[in-house]
Amino acid sequence: MSDESELIFVSHAGRDRQWAEWVAWHLEAAGYRVELGLWHWRAGDDFVKRMNEALERASAVVAVVSPHYFEPGRYTEEEWRAAVARRGRFVPVVVQQLERDAMPAVLASLIRVDLHELPDEDAAVKALTDAVRGPARPERAPVYPPAAAQGPHPRFPAAASASAVWEVRRRRNPHFTGRDDVIGDVRRKLLAERHAAVQALHGTGGIGKTQVALEYVYRFAAQYDIVWWIDAEQSEQIPVHYAELAARVGAAKPDAGVEANARYAREFLRTRERWLIVLDNAEDPERLEPLLPDGPGHVLITSRNPAWGKIVPGLQLGVFSREESLAHLTRQLPSLTEEQASTLAEALGDLPLALAQAAGVLSDGMPVDQYLRVLKTNTAQLLDHGKAHGYPASLAASITIAQDQLNDGHQEAVAVLRLASLLGPEPVPTGWLVAARSRLSTVPGDPDDFRWPQNALNPLARYGLAVVGPDAFQVHRLTQAVVRQEARDGDAGALRDDVAALLTSVDPGDPELPGTWPEWAVSAPHLISALEALSERPELRPTLLKTAAYLVRSAQPHAARRLAETLHTRWTRTLGEDDPDTLSAAHMVTWAMDGLAAHAEVLPLVEDILERRRRVLGKDHQDTLSSANDLGVTLGHLGRYAEAYEVHLDVLNRQRATLGEQAPKTLRAAQALSGALNDLGRHKEAHRTVAGALEGLRTVLGEDHTDTFRTKMTLAAALNGLGQYAAAHDIVKDAVDRRRAVCGDDHPDTLHSTHRLMTPLGHLGRNEEAYRIGSEVLRHSRRVLGHDHPETLDVMDSIGLTLLRMDRPEDALAVLGDALSRRRRVLGVDHPLTLDSMDSLARALLHVGRYTEAEELLRDARGRVRRAVGREHPIAGTITHSLANALEAQGKLYEAQKLRAAASTRKARKRRR
Repeated sequence: MSDESELIFVSHAGRDRQWAEWVAWHLEAAGYRVELGLWHWRAGDDFVKRMNEALERASAVVAVVSPHYFEPGRYTEEEWRAAVARRGRFVPVVVQQLERDAMPAVLASLIRVDLHELPDEDAAVKALTDAVRGPARPERAPVYPPAAAQGPHPRFPAAASASAVWEVRRRRNPHFTGRDDVIGDVRRKLLAERHAAVQALHGTGGIGKTQVALEYVYRFAAQYDIVWWIDAEQSEQIPVHYAELAARVGAAKPDAGVEANARYAREFLRTRERWLIVLDNAEDPERLEPLLPDGPGHVLITSRNPAWGKIVPGLQLGVFSREESLAHLTRQLPSLTEEQASTLAEALGDLPLALAQAAGVLSDGMPVDQYLRVLKTNTAQLLDHGKAHGYPASLAASITIAQDQLNDGHQEAVAVLRLASLLGPEPVPTGWLVAARSRLSTVPGDPDDFRWPQNALNPLARYGLAVVGPDAFQVHRLTQAVVRQEARDGDAGALRDDVAALLTSVDPGDPELPGTWPEWAVSAPHLISALEALSERPELRPTLLKTAAYLVRSAQPHAARRLAETLHTRWTRTLGEDDPDTLSAAHMVTWAMDGLAAHAEVLPLVEDILERRRRVLGKDHQDTLSSANDLGVTLGHLGRYAEAYEVHLDVLNRQRATLGEQAPKTLRAAQALSGALNDLGRHKEAHRTVAGALEGLRTVLGEDHTDTFRTKMTLAAALNGLGQYAAAHDIVKDAVDRRRAVCGDDHPDTLHSTHRLMTPLGHLGRNEEAYRIGSEVLRHSRRVLGHDHPETLDVMDSIGLTLLRMDRPEDALAVLGDALSRRRRVLGVDHPLTLDSMDSLARALLHVGRYTEAEELLRDARGRVRRAVGREHPIAGTITHSLANALEAQGKLYEAQKLRAAASTRKARKRRR
């Protein structure tokens, strides 16, 4: 007898579910406690957490080993590695022939049991229990395992390969890929019901519902005595299929007729176990519900119609995950590169039928680049070409057939489908249809019909042309493309009018407020997708420009640049280079480039826009002053601090004269001027200017507005410069908490403000905390912004100085040396931040006694700082002080004293001014 307190964790790949259940059941029957995720973990549980807890508790891990177990990316790798690391018992139970060297070397020496080679189930049960506890038989009958109490125990998976009564007129798809989680869910939910278990798989056309059902049938055939597949699209033929089943099982009466024999078949099933009925393409739930069999067996339904969910439990089948798409393509086309496969999967929207067709076309010799070009220009024709194994029709044909069915009495649905074909493939809020209904000229019927928009959306869902939820509907990108190409040319103008009417009513608000970003995230994809048809509409131009601003502020600079450049190109062609909207689009291009830290490239663009706006709009126009502000910001990024100051001062004076002291744009200009003053080391003036601006912006714009956030950070920088570190810390901490709450951990504003905590923390002696924060920010910055982004390099410099204060000079040298090298390459050798890096590295060199190297570095920096920013800039004083320290360390006291005296004189002169 085994020790009943001993817990066995059963590890397996998704495809080996049958074996896992069989192993777990027989181990429980042998008296062990077993943990099997399929039986004991619920939907919504944290998989990784449950797995780690099980491994921690288990006295042994029994691994159901097949070639699937060692496939890349499976959690099984984490399970076996964790089990080996804990040095617990790991028992490999091999259930399928392995290729040579398939088992990792660290497991190869373990004694294993090969169940697949054994002659029958009894031998396999004995081999399994012997492997776990040693050769001994139980002394008493085990308790029937609760987890398997739904019905008869799982059959030995290596038993019969087909059921005794088998009617499946489809061959197994040899290219079937993925969907292990879906098939596992279907199996678990069918087993969870004690009586008349039914599951409906529903989803749009081409999603692979039939293929999933077919794979389930073949994968679990050995668990059923009867498997009967019914093509249910023609509901009047279903009784015929049941009558044939009645004849096969001996329940038919020769003279009873089809309807009676169909009833006899269902009565037969009611008294039997281990049967599976598949109703494929069952599109009419109300008509078919009375024909569902009853009894302790299983029914699996596939349908485009989500209305089955009101009658029986169901699963919404979605597109492939990107990993499944890549696996499907590379399995059939091994020569594809990962980049090619990913591009294809993206272009095809991860739709299984489209991927299968594409694999067929590409395997016939069409190059990938050509396929992608044709997909853009002749979508419908391409999607009607290429045979996909296991699918009865091409994707284009499936969509066309569904549209033909829709045309029969569902004109509102047809109109909405065409409308959606010009939008993005992302979900469309149904509220948009409600708000714009009175202006939609292509939608027939009464605009005040209380059934709108359900009377249009429900047919789309029924025929598998859209996924319809309570608040939104979604049409796949390939369905959209086919519908666009097949739409009547005469409706094109009216259709574009309707799309414009729909999108004109969409205005989520000020993109400078993070609270509006969720709504912008919904609308932006549709506005961008409609560009081809609608970019010239004057009523949409303001919304499109705000969309670009949202993309910038929400840290999507690449997308913002693509949109803004598209708008600028189109409007330059139709409106002219100097049109205010064209210039606004160019302005958005510079914002996006600023987000990409392309400051040297931005400068000539900003200067050109400013010159044009001054000429066209005047020097005091708000658009002109906005461009002038951008010029000051860009000059500051390039280290041209004095020039930036002059520009910002002029902007502030003009805003005060034009709008008054307390207008938001005046307060924003005050913040920008304060930033320039901080860059020049004039922290008292910066503090005076920015403190009042912050209070005004808090009142007018609120705490979470982008301008308020920037002003807080400018005030904190002034306080740091004045030595008021505790006050600076409190302001930055508040900014961090708010930005994290509204923007998330990875937003550049969050990273910037979190990094800025390091300065006051270091001066307050909290170096360990500063180092921890800096290390975390650096990790995020490298991932989000890149290793060479200026913000990332700022963090590196801060970490190096923190390490120096922590008396870790060698670590500091490594970090600071890397930061200097990167700043020289990214910012240039004369940029103030590069010069600051030279001083930081020199301080680390002094710390380890490398005085000569420090002196050489500092002399070079001192010569550059005079040319770059002048002797009055704070960095000049810092470098002079460090150079004096280097000279003193080498005994060059007279020269050091001269340097300090000269620096003291300049400082006194500056104070008098």
